[in-house]
Amino acid sequence: MLLQNFPMVAQIIISVAVMLLSGFLLTRITKLLKLPNVTAYIVAGILIGPFGLKIVPEKVIDGMSFLADIALAFIAFSTGEFFRLSVLKRSGAKNIVITLFEALVASVVVFCVLYFALGLPMEFSIVLGSLAAATAPASTLMTIRQTGSKGDFVDTLLQVVALDDVVGLVAFSAAMGVAMAIVAGQVTVGGVVLPIVYNIAMLALGGALGWVLKLLICKPTRTGDNRLIIALAIMLGFCGVCAFFDVSPLLGCMAMGTVYINVSNDDRLFKQLNYFSPPILLLFFVRSGANFNLGALVNVADSVAGVPLLTIGVVYFFVRILGKYGGAFLGCLVTKKDKRVRNFLGLALIPQAGVAIGLATLAARTLGGSVGESLETIILASSVLYELVGPACGKLALYLSKSYSNNIDEVVPDEATATAPQTTA
Repeated sequence: MLLQNFPMVAQIIISVAVMLLSGFLLTRITKLLKLPNVTAYIVAGILIGPFGLKIVPEKVIDGMSFLADIALAFIAFSTGEFFRLSVLKRSGAKNIVITLFEALVASVVVFCVLYFALGLPMEFSIVLGSLAAATAPASTLMTIRQTGSKGDFVDTLLQVVALDDVVGLVAFSAAMGVAMAIVAGQVTVGGVVLPIVYNIAMLALGGALGWVLKLLICKPTRTGDNRLIIALAIMLGFCGVCAFFDVSPLLGCMAMGTVYINVSNDDRLFKQLNYFSPPILLLFFVRSGANFNLGALVNVADSVAGVPLLTIGVVYFFVRILGKYGGAFLGCLVTKKDKRVRNFLGLALIPQAGVAIGLATLAARTLGGSVGESLETIILASSVLYELVGPACGKLALYLSKSYSNNIDEVVPDEATATAPQTTA
């Protein structure tokens, strides 16, 4: 409350400092508990935000909505590094099939339960169902590195989590097209198809900019500082174009990173961005936590079609887990994967945070009203829970699949080398 008496410029600058410091301090606690940093950032935002201690003014939080677009751009571009054609050719089509199953089955199951069993509105059910596809691999990948896990299970997991967000983004784009048409009061083919066309156009533009990026920065005389400046200018400009058309920058930035790494074979830019992006990602997650209205979640008066948000959140939490596990199991069954991969892959796909939170923020901004706020509240609450149970489930999956062991003779031989993505998603 104290900051509200300060001039606006002072409010903004001090608020940014408070957000950065609180996010860092909370990681000291989550580190001891062996939890992901994302959990600390969200909790920090809840504590200092308008629904907590009210340290950061609400108008400052509202004015920082653009952070979602920028954070998602960094996450997506970094993910593109792991779509090297040589790696994809080696892994074949099996992992793509598994990804389609685990992502889409989760979305369909969540949608059916919300729409048919709980009787929630179509626009709410279809968007929340599409968000169920997204997975946050950071905590699981951290466990892989800590345990030294390797083998077919790990190779499959790395490819699936890299491809997962692509499927989720396409599903989200289609779902938002339907939802926006319903909110507008008229569902038309154009209303559904046009957002998909925009996403395809942004995908193509992002790929083209990846090639332009290579031409501009892959010069022997280009300094590291100028490489970073050019990359940021192109990424932010692309985000602005996406925002103009109400399209998520994720697919386009992922295409940009994918094209860049394949035409340049240069990973130095990704390392530079990984050093530059942590404060931006921290601010995004803290800001997301500050938007989290815990009171709305536990207040029975806050509901969607008469169903309390707490009930919806609990149902979403468990049904998504079942959908992820069942989809991964079916995908592995169809592709005839080893039973160790088939039986335990779904356990490693439980975490959900960065991408889902970013998409929920975009959905809340686009749809507006109580529907948008409810979506964001449920995703934020479930993300905290997923990040709490996800690491334990991931470690259990790695152990049960015999990807690591205290007995070196039991460890599955490393059949193919895979590089673990460094992502905050």
